[in-house]
Amino acid sequence: MTFIVGEQCIRCKYTDCVEVCPVDCFHEGPNMLVINPDECIDCNLCVPECPVEAIYAEEDLPEEQQEFLEINARLSQQWPVIAAIKPAPEDADDWKGVENKLEHLKE
Repeated sequence: MTFIVGEQCIRCKYTDCVEVCPVDCFHEGPNMLVINPDECIDCNLCVPECPVEAIYAEEDLPEEQQEFLEINARLSQQWPVIAAIKPAPEDADDWKGVENKLEHLKE
């Protein structure tokens, strides 16, 4: 099992989760984070840190977000590791709770 960053992270990209990760399995893209499923140790420390509730255990990933399994696996191979907290984008709060954000994902 692994944890998955879902659609809620797009354009929010809060980094509170990366600071608690003991294995640095988060990777940073232009406007979201992803988790490398091969590096994740299933510790669950990141889940309560996410202010937009974007992180799911693989078995709890909503049906409509199943494509994020592949997105996390693929993009974690392309994007650099992020291990320290950074400021969120200036408009992050404006994107909290917005649905159907996949079209805004920048790879």
